[in-house]
Amino acid sequence: MEKKYYSISKLETFDQCKLRYKFQYIDKIQVDIPTTIEAFMGNMVHDTLEKLYSLVELRLPELKEILEFYSKKWNESYTPNILIAKPYLTQEDYKKLGEKFIISYYFKHIPFNESQTIRLETEEYTPLDEERLYHVRIDRLAYKSEDVFEIHDYKTSNKPKTQKELDEDRQLAMYSVWVKNKFPNAKKIKLIWHYLVSNEQKESSRTPEQLEVLKSEVLEKAKIIESTKEFPATVNKLCNYCVFQNICPEFKKEY
Repeated sequence: MEKKYYSISKLETFDQCKLRYKFQYIDKIQVDIPTTIEAFMGNMVHDTLEKLYSLVELRLPELKEILEFYSKKWNESYTPNILIAKPYLTQEDYKKLGEKFIISYYFKHIPFNESQTIRLETEEYTPLDEERLYHVRIDRLAYKSEDVFEIHDYKTSNKPKTQKELDEDRQLAMYSVWVKNKFPNAKKIKLIWHYLVSNEQKESSRTPEQLEVLKSEVLEKAKIIESTKEFPATVNKLCNYCVFQNICPEFKKEY
């Protein structure tokens, strides 16, 4: 039986707009706009922090080296058809913003010995059941001691979540299901978000019972998605950042 794959992006897209979900994951429509500038900048920052921690395993890299990597990566990867929804900002503005995030993070965490890195940008899957797998993409997995693990996630979005929202967040919590299976000696798994806009760090954790409930909820959501027959558009503030806007029936008068 062919496996079905799910991820936090698929679940959130379905919740935000079912038509976008259909375009992206069922029809797999290719569009002229590859991504948004916000997502692109986030990817460049993630790639740079991955580079930073890969070097830390060997030596302490200088900030100049890290920024040069970021700039080179940006210049090589940027394309003019990336969507910039805010007309008063340019790609150079976003590039400088990402650079600011990296500088602030670097000086806050140097010499980067708060924990020991185990994995960077994982590409793993944890089973929901015999038919379905959940994608595990951890920015940085580390441990403080033999039985205390940390899941680190970098956020370049403007507004940090409240503690209540983090305590209910399913992204890192689902990742911890995989960590617990992979490292059964883990007695505690910390979920750590780095909000780079404000350069602040927030934490949460889950009990084994909470993870079992969450896993069941995600499985149920997957089954709902599979049984869905109608995929209406949902107009909301995210529409300005949608790469499918030019083929969306809600916006056809504008094109």
